[in-house]
Amino acid sequence: MLVLKFGGTSLGNAKRIRKVAEIVSTHSNCVVVCSAMAGVTNALEQVNQAWEQSDYQQATEILDLTESSFEVVIHELFLDQDIITENCLGIRKMFSEVQHIVAESYNEELKGNVLSLGELATSWIFNNYMQYSGKESSFVNALNLIHLNEQDEPVTSSIAQRIHETESFSLPGIYITQGFICMDWQGRVSNLKRGGSDYTATLLGAALHASLIEIWTDIDGLHNNDPRYVENTTPIRELSFAEAAELAYFGAKILHPSCVWPAREHNIPIQLKNTMNPDALGTHIHSGMIPQGVKAIAAKDHIAVLRITSGRMFNAYGFLHKLFQVFEEFKIPVDVVTTSEVSVSVTIDDSHAFEGLVSRLRSLGRVSVENNRSIICIVGNIQEHLADVMHAVKHFKTDMVSLGASSNNITLVVPHKQKVEALQSLHKLVNNNIVNRQESCIQLQA
Repeated sequence: MLVLKFGGTSLGNAKRIRKVAEIVSTHSNCVVVCSAMAGVTNALEQVNQAWEQSDYQQATEILDLTESSFEVVIHELFLDQDIITENCLGIRKMFSEVQHIVAESYNEELKGNVLSLGELATSWIFNNYMQYSGKESSFVNALNLIHLNEQDEPVTSSIAQRIHETESFSLPGIYITQGFICMDWQGRVSNLKRGGSDYTATLLGAALHASLIEIWTDIDGLHNNDPRYVENTTPIRELSFAEAAELAYFGAKILHPSCVWPAREHNIPIQLKNTMNPDALGTHIHSGMIPQGVKAIAAKDHIAVLRITSGRMFNAYGFLHKLFQVFEEFKIPVDVVTTSEVSVSVTIDDSHAFEGLVSRLRSLGRVSVENNRSIICIVGNIQEHLADVMHAVKHFKTDMVSLGASSNNITLVVPHKQKVEALQSLHKLVNNNIVNRQESCIQLQA
């Protein structure tokens, strides 16, 4: 069985839905994971914000506009008036249920019900269109399968058990379900955070022991640098699971940071493909032999650097344990760590309100904070190219350098205002590596 995930841009209008249906129709046994139609999740977040502020009129108006956007797609997708009417009535029923929710006083436990509407409506329409176009398909509600544990994490074995208990996907066929949405451990509708449809796809792929997981977006695979800031970027043809995980975590937008591990644990390849250009090779992520060299560069913004300095750290065991207990207490994850005899530097997301964290850390030593930083991650066979990396960034203020935790990357922290120039300077390493690999291939062929 295959698992195919399609993002919001891939399902963003009637024309693109038809294109996705063509792609899906080439398979006879697959699970199709649908994101919400482009822009819908943002709109539903605005509904929740207006509802929380008791602005019921604003919440209702946004819901009405969002419902209308679905009805426009329905009118463009279907030609039979009876089918159009039937689908419009179904969408109105879905939106009516959410309208009733936000007409009452704000309830934190029901905000997930509002956000889930985008995926449920999009996948429902897509399933109806598949059947309308002559393909047999079945609608599966992901809320019955993807549940979180008390640590707010999904567990593959539990998903597999629910698939077995509900007899979902039991026969070969085309199954349409939703990404992103899930149930929490208390039985409330929740989600896997932004970009979580990728995560849904790999979780289902792992639970079903799929042969391949395809993630379809609007670009030809994962690029070797950020095309918004760097010219002449190209798709990477192959990555190891570890390399893909590093790039996803440190800023490559095409992949959800958590989505690689379920596939890696079950050794299921991931293929990144372009819905608008399905013949493009895309990026293949797997556990086989991967070409060496510098592969790609990614960057993550809104970073703060915390430096904790203490003479008590010198020759003392247990200091780091006490230090990281503070981060655990405040539930703030750490991205990069460097240490010396008397100091530790860490990076965290500076969108966190970390005044309480800093106050607690001061009980361990002197604390300094540097905001508005960016993490740059260079992925590949880095140890051979460490001198080249450091030469490329010698003109920039480098706050931290991390090498050794993984042989797949070197991580740099620079002021955000220098990020773009640093990405452009480092990109020369990627281009040189591509040329060297091409020359090696020519020599081998000769």
